[in-house]
Amino acid sequence: MWTSIGRPPVMLVDLRPINPPMALISSPEIAEQISKPTKLFPFSTPKSPTWTHMIPLIGSTSILGREGENWKDLRKRYNPGFSAQHLWSLLPLILEKTEPFCKYLDQFAASGDEFSLETLLSNLTFDVIGAAVIEVDLDAQHIDPSKQTEVIRLFKELVQTYNDDKNNLPWWIVPSTTLRRHRLAKRIDTLVRNMLQRKYAEIKEEAEGNRSRSIVALSLQDTESLTPELLSTTSDQIRSFLFAGHDTNTSMLQWAFYELSRTPRALKAVRDELDEILGPGSDPRTVCTTLAAKGEHLLPRMHYVNAVIKETLRLHPPAGTVRMTGPGTGFTVRASTGEEYCLDGLIMYSCHSIIQRDTAVYGDTADDWVPERWLGEAAKSIPSSAWRPFERGPRNCIGQELANLESRIIIAIVARKYDFTKTGLGEFALDEKRLPTLNDKGQYKVKSELYNTRRMTSKPVDGTMVRVKLAA
Repeated sequence: MWTSIGRPPVMLVDLRPINPPMALISSPEIAEQISKPTKLFPFSTPKSPTWTHMIPLIGSTSILGREGENWKDLRKRYNPGFSAQHLWSLLPLILEKTEPFCKYLDQFAASGDEFSLETLLSNLTFDVIGAAVIEVDLDAQHIDPSKQTEVIRLFKELVQTYNDDKNNLPWWIVPSTTLRRHRLAKRIDTLVRNMLQRKYAEIKEEAEGNRSRSIVALSLQDTESLTPELLSTTSDQIRSFLFAGHDTNTSMLQWAFYELSRTPRALKAVRDELDEILGPGSDPRTVCTTLAAKGEHLLPRMHYVNAVIKETLRLHPPAGTVRMTGPGTGFTVRASTGEEYCLDGLIMYSCHSIIQRDTAVYGDTADDWVPERWLGEAAKSIPSSAWRPFERGPRNCIGQELANLESRIIIAIVARKYDFTKTGLGEFALDEKRLPTLNDKGQYKVKSELYNTRRMTSKPVDGTMVRVKLAA
C-alpha cells in the first residue's frame, strides 16, 4: 500500500469489461470536490449507475439513487422526519426496543455461551428502524428466525445474496442469483405495501393531537390519497431506510464494543462519563428511565461516547460513495499539488477506508483507534473533509442524526453493565497468568487481527463472536 506521501490522490483501476474504469479517490480534498455542489451539478456529482445491482434491495426509486429534481423532492419530503426536533420524539421508541436486547445479553452472561454480537445488534437495529420509520413492530429480536415477521426473514435472506465477492456483478454473470434477488424483492415489496396501506389508513383516522410519530407518517400527513405511484415510491424509501438504517449501526456498534473491550483507558473514560451524566446506577431499566425523562439534555453531554462513535466510523467505515459523469461532461478535479484530472466516464470511488487513514491528517496514529483525537483542541486540527462516513455535501446521509442518536443510546445502556470478550479472530493474547497484556498503544495484545470483509457493506468477518459477562 502507498504511504500518504507517495500515494497518488487518484488511482485508476481498469474494471472492463464488467464495469467502466474506476478512479479510486484517496484524497480528502478531491473527495470534497466530488461531493460538493457545482454550477454543473447543483446537487453534487451524480451517483454511479453501477448502483443498480441494489435495486432488489432498495427499489428503483430509492432516494439513494435518484438524481436532480426527483432526488430534491424526495429529500424535501423526508427531511422533517429526520430533523433533530422530530428525532427526540422517537426517543421512547428507541429505548423500548433496547429491553429485549439487554435480556439476551443477560442470558448469555448467565450461560457463558459464545454468540454472534452481529446477530443481536442487527435484530435490534432492525426493530429500531422499523419503529422509527413506520411505527410497526417487526419482531426482529428473536434468536429463532421463525418467530420474526416475514418481512424481516425475507429481507435478511435477500441481504445474504450480496454477501460475497460477486455482489455487484452484472446480471448476466450471476443470472440465478439475480433472479433469486428479484423474487425475494417482489415478496418484500408486497409485504411493505400492505403494511404501508394499513398505516396510511391509521394516519388519516388519527386525531390532530394523537399523530403517529413515524418518519413515513410525517412525510405523508399532507397527502390526499395514497396513489399507486406514491405507494410504490414510499415502499422503496421504507426498504431503503430499513437497509441503510440497520446496516451502518450494526457494523459500527460491533467495532465500538470490540475496541472498547480491548482499550481499558477508553472503556474507563466511557464509564466515568456515563456515571457523571446518568448517575452510578447501570441497570438498563434505570438508564432507560433517566434517558426517557432527560435524554434530550443528557445525550448531547456524552462527548467521550460521541468521540468513540466518530473514531470507530473513521477507522472502520462501512462504505464509501460512488459517483460518475458522462463522457464529454468536462468534470475536472484539482489535486493540492496543482495537477488536474478529468474524470468523465470513470467510476469515481471515494474510498473512506483510505481517506480516513491519511497520515497527513491523522499523523502516526492514523491506523490506531484513538477516540481522544476528537476531543478539545485536538479535534480542531482535523479538516471536516477528512471524516466522511455519512458523506458530505447535499447528498450526505439523511439518517445520520438518527444513527448517532441510536448509537449513543445503545452505548449508554450497554457499556457499563456488560464486558465483552472476543473469541476467535481478535482474541486477546494472554500471559502466563492467563491475563491480557497491553501493547505500546494502550490496547490488549491479540492473537490475530480482526478485519472487515465486504458483505454489501463492510463488516467484521466473523460476525463478531464474543462472550459476555456482567461488569464488576
